[in-house]
Amino acid sequence: MRTLLLLRHAKSAWDHVGLDDHERPLNKRGVRDASAMGGYIAKHDLRPDLILCSDAVRARATLTLMLQAFGGAPIPEVRYEPRLYLAEPAAIVEVLSRVEAAVGRCLIVGHNPGMHALALGLVGDGNRKDISALALKFPTAGLAAIEFDDLPWNGLKPGTGRLSAFVSPKLL
Repeated sequence: MRTLLLLRHAKSAWDHVGLDDHERPLNKRGVRDASAMGGYIAKHDLRPDLILCSDAVRARATLTLMLQAFGGAPIPEVRYEPRLYLAEPAAIVEVLSRVEAAVGRCLIVGHNPGMHALALGLVGDGNRKDISALALKFPTAGLAAIEFDDLPWNGLKPGTGRLSAFVSPKLL
């Protein structure tokens, strides 16, 4: 079984006039939410083997705070991927397709609308309430856990995943 964890970066600050979108930091709520989601991942034994993260400041900051919430456990391998910045689903799948077969659980920290569209496209089964919530919105710091039976990372197809969890900081 493989598990894909999709985490949308936490809420970013918009009060820095003239700052490039790529360079926007997290706001106070974003800092709190990123830590909360890291705690959720650790508490629910969803620690990834590999983390693929957009190189945008807000995505890197989300990841840093999330990892701090893991506590003293070993830190998973992290790869910063410029191609994940504002990526469309096909670009995210392309990055994911290069993940080694030995990786059982992979976390991607990225951006909407690509993360939302990818999650909706991959999910074919799961808790109907969670699927409905996901269909409505993939909020900042939201996490979707999608499980796949015996498919390699380069073989994921639309509708083949089972949504095993969908949470947002507001639900914690």
